[in-house]
Amino acid sequence: MHKLDESYPFKPLRFAVLAVSDSRDLASDNSGATLKSMIEDAGHTLAERAIVTDDLEEIRTKVEGWIANPDVNVILTTGGTGFTGRDVTPEAVKPLFEKEIEGFSVVFHRISFEQVGTSTIQSRACGGVAKGTYVFCLPGSPGACKDAWEGILKWQFDSRHRPCNFVEIMPRLQETRDVSAAQAAKCD
Repeated sequence: MHKLDESYPFKPLRFAVLAVSDSRDLASDNSGATLKSMIEDAGHTLAERAIVTDDLEEIRTKVEGWIANPDVNVILTTGGTGFTGRDVTPEAVKPLFEKEIEGFSVVFHRISFEQVGTSTIQSRACGGVAKGTYVFCLPGSPGACKDAWEGILKWQFDSRHRPCNFVEIMPRLQETRDVSAAQAAKCD
């Protein structure tokens, strides 16, 4: 089902990985380590990796900083996507989205269902675009991170993937805002 056209060049991207956990540190963050390994194995670069507690403001501040960093193309968070009281990653990140990528959640749940059955409904995995940066919130298990990467993200972040991929539209992610800024400048 995944088709790479080798006549196109591979374009490596820069990823930031944020683990959200009250009980882990970088040394014991297996999901973040799994994502790091898969990102690098695919030929991309890990720009930064961090861990924060399940605190809405901490999560949002870290993600906003990475969105503002022109050296980060993609942000992956892991953890905090359930629906217990401490699970606040979607609440922290979704307000930053200019566009939500609803299909990511749909396809993620289809893939996850193959692995964990109806337990997939306990995840609020989501994705979107914020100021030209892709942001995806993944569950906190290494298995769920593998499902998201191997089933969706690895392919969509490969510039050779056909019939289309996220990389080829990156230059156009901010075109509406750029047009608005140009129009505003004309009025000055």
